Amino acid sequence: MTPRALVVTSLEAWDDVWRRNQHLVARLLRHDPELTVLFVEPAVDATHEMRRERRIRRGAGLRNGPMLKGVAGSRLWLYQPTKLLPRRVDPGYDARRARAILRAAEAVGARRPVIWINDPSTAALLDAGLPTLYDITDDWTAASRSKNELTKTIAYEETLLERAAEVVVCSPHLASLKGRTRAVHLVTNGVDLAAYEADQPRPRDLPPGPVALYVGTLHEDRLDVELVCRTARQIGGSGSLVLLGPDALEESSRSALVDAGVVLLGRRPHLAVPAYLQQADVLVVPHVVDAFTESLDPIKLYEYLAAGRHVVATPVAGFRDLDPDRATIADRARFADAVLAALEQDAPRLVPPDGLATWDRQSRLMAEVVARVALSGAERAP
Repeated sequence: MTPRALVVTSLEAWDDVWRRNQHLVARLLRHDPELTVLFVEPAVDATHEMRRERRIRRGAGLRNGPMLKGVAGSRLWLYQPTKLLPRRVDPGYDARRARAILRAAEAVGARRPVIWINDPSTAALLDAGLPTLYDITDDWTAASRSKNELTKTIAYEETLLERAAEVVVCSPHLASLKGRTRAVHLVTNGVDLAAYEADQPRPRDLPPGPVALYVGTLHEDRLDVELVCRTARQIGGSGSLVLLGPDALEESSRSALVDAGVVLLGRRPHLAVPAYLQQADVLVVPHVVDAFTESLDPIKLYEYLAAGRHVVATPVAGFRDLDPDRATIADRARFADAVLAALEQDAPRLVPPDGLATWDRQSRLMAEVVARVALSGAERAP
């Protein structure tokens, strides 16, 4: 059974830096001309904004999403709520947000939609009795968070694992971990191989000379900031260490990187990223190695392989299993030396490996899961 409407609660906003949800949703819309999607973005947290001394603003509410290539009509809608108070002060927020999301869905004609939960804090949507799938892309129960945050996250996840019609995970580690108590379905991330078929010119903002490049969101949950600083200093006379991606770092981390000579380019639209990867000399993954990063299936794994440049990575999931001709795996003590050696080696570009997962293939797998969820909802309907 093919659903006519999807409500996707995402951990990221819909912007020009595409993540898993955007790649999958865009292709589902492209392949099904009858589908409508309400994409729910993280709420604007007024308390958080105030703590960072920013101007308090309201969420953008309900509006049309951008026009997508190959998608006829305006069938993508975005909804961003507002969170005025912390949950300890406003314990009814989750239920109230769930009702607001369902009203937004009804406003765009998404009646009895399939609910696709990526943000576990939207677990209250289960109470609507609609067919629901839970898509786990990170093990947030293993992240470095306050005790209160972890307690809430664990409670949300326990509820979703118990009550969702289907559970999807993005990595083999998550499949093993979350599959202990119920059946889960592995749908890894992927890449748009067509974007890497033709060589693209060197972006003008790449520094001159050899470049070791990291692409991804900059966050202390993943990025080993001290290791990045050490590596930048080590290779300083032979090349530049460049970080490309949205910046979610604390100010102290950002300052340390700049002082070490790291080049921070900031975010770039997803369509521009292949040129940076192709024109880099070495691609790097200076990630923290812990229980949280073990749960990841980094999109950069697929993008790095599509670009064909040699990779130097800490021994994190996905990368540590690559063939030696594609990647050098180095612990913290050897990482900087390995990056320097790779820069001096000037390894040839390789073709992508056979069977590399693509977003087109992964979206078909997700469509099958969504169809099963819709069917389960139809069987329960009066």
